[in-house]
Amino acid sequence: QVQLVESGGGLVQPGGSLRLSCALSGTISVIDAMGWYRQAPGKQRELVATFTSAGSTTYADSVKGRFTISRDNAKDMLYLQMNSLKPEDTAVYYCNTFLRETGKPFRDYWGQGTQVTVSS
Repeated sequence: QVQLVESGGGLVQPGGSLRLSCALSGTISVIDAMGWYRQAPGKQRELVATFTSAGSTTYADSVKGRFTISRDNAKDMLYLQMNSLKPEDTAVYYCNTFLRETGKPFRDYWGQGTQVTVSS
């Protein structure tokens, strides 16, 4: 069974930094994409940053130049380095992957989310 477990959220002042981590586990056959999404109160879930199957990255315009997505394939870990945080970055951040478990079709998997609050 595939599991995604996020960590690293918390309360930070504007201008500060946080690093989110996502641990992936399970009997994985093929990973097509991995990324980070966020959902602020009263808003729809939105893409923050992703890796495509080709290894390229995509960022939301609102985080370009401030956030960096990275991964450690050997450890099945995904990271999001967030710098110059703003109050509007406050949200629950979710790790996502589109993959195929051994013997099963491709599908989306989501972590439980980690709260990021940017406030003075």
